[in-house]
Amino acid sequence: MSVLKNKVAIITGASSGIGRATAMLLAAEGASVILNARGSKALEDVADAIRREGGTALAVAGDASLDETHSELVAAATSRFGRLDVAINNAGTVGPIRPLAEIAPQEWQDTLTTNLTSAFLGARHQIPAMLESGAGALVFVSSFVGTSVGLPGMAAYAAAKAGIMGLVKGITADYGSRNIRANALLPGGTDTAMAGDQAQKDWAAGLHALKRIARPEEIAQAALFLASPLSSFVAGSALYADGGNAAVK
Repeated sequence: MSVLKNKVAIITGASSGIGRATAMLLAAEGASVILNARGSKALEDVADAIRREGGTALAVAGDASLDETHSELVAAATSRFGRLDVAINNAGTVGPIRPLAEIAPQEWQDTLTTNLTSAFLGARHQIPAMLESGAGALVFVSSFVGTSVGLPGMAAYAAAKAGIMGLVKGITADYGSRNIRANALLPGGTDTAMAGDQAQKDWAAGLHALKRIARPEEIAQAALFLASPLSSFVAGSALYADGGNAAVK
């Protein structure tokens, strides 16, 4: 398929894990992709991998928690490719893993900034460019943590990821009538560096009805659905790609 042929997409957190898999898949489906992460070397490696497969990719390194990074990403999309159609706001961090009363205020703020404020900053720049294109699809990577369950030591992360749902609903109320679709993608445990060591992955697998964690490519397929015309009447929603985690609590 080429369900994103002639489309232009921004993917943050694209140097590894879910972001990398999503960037590879969107490019394979025809999109020209603008990739973002803080580490330029790893980001260029992803861009090179996409080009070797015949895709079109541009790497723009920068911190997604900074407003100017999103300004640069949108400027790159519009100047290089003339438009912006899709944004996968995926940048995030687990943050401190400790009981709430043991989290310092700055640690709390840093976790919210990386996971939630970065999503707001992205949307703030992406939406005007999408309005110029006549339509757009924003996908925000949230989590089952904070939406269907709480996990010990993860209150800051849970609060930030739950906040993404409010952001998605607000964008839908503001811009749904103007052909801007915003949705949240809620992965379950996924085999990335953020998942921890094998013991932690095995523990996480037990939380899921499927009794395993996901491959990043499986989450990328769900992101593609939300980003593409396949989900043309899906807006303001939460798509659980969580192996049945929410269903068995």
